[in-house]
Amino acid sequence: MALHFDRKEYRTRIAKVRRALEAEGLDGLLMFQQESMYYLTGYDTFGFCFFQCLYLGTDGKLALLTRAPDLRQAQHTSIIEDIRIWTDAAGAKPAEQLRDMLASLGAKGKRLGIETNSYGLTHFNGKAVDQALSGFCTLTEATNLVDRIRVVKSDAELSYVRKAGKLADLALEAGIEETRAGADEGRILAAQQAAIFAGGGDYPGNEFIIGSGRDALLSRYKAGRRKLAKRDQLTLEFAGVYRHYHAALMRTIVIGKPGKAHEKMDEACRAALKACEAVLRPGRTAGEVFDAHARVMDEHGLKAHRYNACGYSLGAKFTPSWMDFPMFFTGNPVKLAKNQVFFLHMILMDSVTGHAFSLGRTYIVGRDKAEPLSKYPLRMILR
Repeated sequence: MALHFDRKEYRTRIAKVRRALEAEGLDGLLMFQQESMYYLTGYDTFGFCFFQCLYLGTDGKLALLTRAPDLRQAQHTSIIEDIRIWTDAAGAKPAEQLRDMLASLGAKGKRLGIETNSYGLTHFNGKAVDQALSGFCTLTEATNLVDRIRVVKSDAELSYVRKAGKLADLALEAGIEETRAGADEGRILAAQQAAIFAGGGDYPGNEFIIGSGRDALLSRYKAGRRKLAKRDQLTLEFAGVYRHYHAALMRTIVIGKPGKAHEKMDEACRAALKACEAVLRPGRTAGEVFDAHARVMDEHGLKAHRYNACGYSLGAKFTPSWMDFPMFFTGNPVKLAKNQVFFLHMILMDSVTGHAFSLGRTYIVGRDKAEPLSKYPLRMILR
């Protein structure tokens, strides 16, 4: 079997979720988030784009309903023993087969939590689940129940996170090596991804972001490539990935001599990152981290060009996004704890002048200070 952790670790995680269910007065949990399935059992697939559900009862019963193509995937990558297959056919009704599975597990009349805020549960399928389980059991929103547990990483998980951090640095160095006036963005992107694959890494939860010129102001991937000009700017946001655990990096590379605008942005980003690092401590809140970011950016006169969020948790994530719970924005009351992993990104985008600058890296929250996973210097990168 292709398990990335020993069975004792999975048993420990399952026990934590069972205790959380009992504390919420729930009898079981219907999981549609692939991240929850991977965390609790090791089940590794992109088959969540179709209907599938993992059930865990407070009595310890564990069962997966999925499609036939994922039967061997679950057998090979997970600790799940009870695997049920819903039938591909015209007029297929997997939600009704889910009800039948739950009935066989003694869940009729029970109060069950359900993960509704999930890429694995479309609105179409969600309505089918509501209809199939109406009168059968009571459903209660429980999307963040597993999220709140897995946000704190075990020592075994942190070893994968640190490996991902090393891969991210290799990808940054590979990208910088390819960056120069006249360079094609495609070669830069290829060099970064090649460094991660060659180092034993995985595909990321979402596309790498790359953009130069005006496209450097974009915070999302877009199709199409260009060649760098003699004076240019290049935004790179990417992640080292190992066993699905992510360590993100974000940098702006200046091609040619930097102007005053880039220098001002660089100064503000480094100061804001330092301020956020000081707050990235156990007991502080996610909202306080953002407030430190906003204060410094605003003091530098760049309020109009900053974002209203400055980072988020990272872990084992699946497409379409590597962003995890919780996020740094004002008023977020979620408290930080030791062994959580966060990506801090300081982003400035000036649509009037066309200048962009970003600085970001991933940290492990320690007892007294945050541990940066990237060893690459924070100074402006010039090519």
